[in-house]
Amino acid sequence: MHIIRHQKQEYPASIAEQEALVAAILAAKAESSLIFTEHPPLFTIGTSGSELDVLHKQIDGEPIDVYSSGRGGEVTYHGPGQLICYVVADLRQKQDLHQHVFHLEEMIIRTLADLGVQSGRDKRGIGVWVDGKKVAAVGVRCRKWISFHGIALNINPNLRHFSGIVACGMTDSPVTSIQKLGVDTDREQVEQLITRHSSLFD
Repeated sequence: MHIIRHQKQEYPASIAEQEALVAAILAAKAESSLIFTEHPPLFTIGTSGSELDVLHKQIDGEPIDVYSSGRGGEVTYHGPGQLICYVVADLRQKQDLHQHVFHLEEMIIRTLADLGVQSGRDKRGIGVWVDGKKVAAVGVRCRKWISFHGIALNINPNLRHFSGIVACGMTDSPVTSIQKLGVDTDREQVEQLITRHSSLFD
């Protein structure tokens, strides 16, 4: 899997990059890719979400933009301290989107295990959870069996920003971060671990 790294990206630019990769893979001009990036504070609304789930567009005096994302799922938050892992994957041979989502979750579960954090899945929804709190959100979109969007892992974001939305349809906003769990790590280390476990998509 090809690895692409951005220190930071505006959300529209990242969507344009993924759209271009999808088209390139369909034209046999690119391979499946894992994109690491980070976004400025923003809320994204998935195809199952509504702007009614955006409660506040300014938190602690900081404005937060809102975008319709086209991915599956409801409303989620992206911002500094959160590692975004967009997986643009060719599923034409397997055509199993459930397995793809399982692999996205598994990639993060194994990464967290390397950091000494026991995590898993939860009946409340897709994503990766630790003791009833979500540490990573998952949302994907599929076009002609090329999947894009992916997973957002909370390393050390401002968790207060999640209070501006009904996160993934859950009014109690049960979110956490690696830092909140007492683990001292940084983006570089987390990226290295995720890259190792991205072999799940080979």
